[in-house]
Amino acid sequence: MTEHATGRAADGSAGDADYGTIGAGYSRYRRPDPRIAAAVSRALGDARTVINVGAGAGSYEPAGALVTAVEPSASMRAQRPAHLPTAVDAVAERLPFDDGAFDAAMTTFSVHQWSDLKAGLREMRRVTRGPVAVLTCDPDLVREFWLYDYAPLVLDTEARRYPAVEDITRALGGRTTVEPVPVPADCSDGFNEAYYARPERLLDPGARQACSAWSFVEADVAERYTDRLRRDLDSGAWDERHGALRGQPSLVGSLVLIRAVP
Repeated sequence: MTEHATGRAADGSAGDADYGTIGAGYSRYRRPDPRIAAAVSRALGDARTVINVGAGAGSYEPAGALVTAVEPSASMRAQRPAHLPTAVDAVAERLPFDDGAFDAAMTTFSVHQWSDLKAGLREMRRVTRGPVAVLTCDPDLVREFWLYDYAPLVLDTEARRYPAVEDITRALGGRTTVEPVPVPADCSDGFNEAYYARPERLLDPGARQACSAWSFVEADVAERYTDRLRRDLDSGAWDERHGALRGQPSLVGSLVLIRAVP
């Protein structure tokens, strides 16, 4: 799910990751998880009209609402299922809608792509009468995941790209809550922590490509990281250190849902 305002790539991607290149198989690996979707739906409440900013392929859009999707990447817009509305080609920092046009607003795994976080969040607040829901990761917690032992530059990149939670709440204003979102062991949305109990999945190049932070690491570095993980899985060293996670039903990691109401 991508957003940005300047320097847009050929397919319209405008963040620091080119989704025209890395997003081809995104919808195959990044399928919305129903338990995370339920948390987003609760945050939106009974909103009838919802704007989804940085909408990507449409993950987590509430089925019972009239959704207006905004997505600058042509590659991501093309992956939206036929039953979802066509996304508007626009960016968070300049939303082409009137003040108070929507009951609620949402953005999922997108704010770290925006060129101007404050401007994008102000725009979401401007066009929204009710709650604004932001699904993101807390950069202070990203490095606590076991993958940091294997791919430190990948998680350093994630921690650098995700904005601080307090910066988001301050920009949104109003009454805000920050809710940790447990990641299920069989999570269908393949971000890095989704594989906390299934480390073998991160040996799949497609799974890694669907996590944009991997695209910031040189190919030979990523290969060294995955080779080390593969060796530890083959030898049993990973299970000696982390095997208990395989039986853990969920992980409370860096995933958070921020909700702000006027």
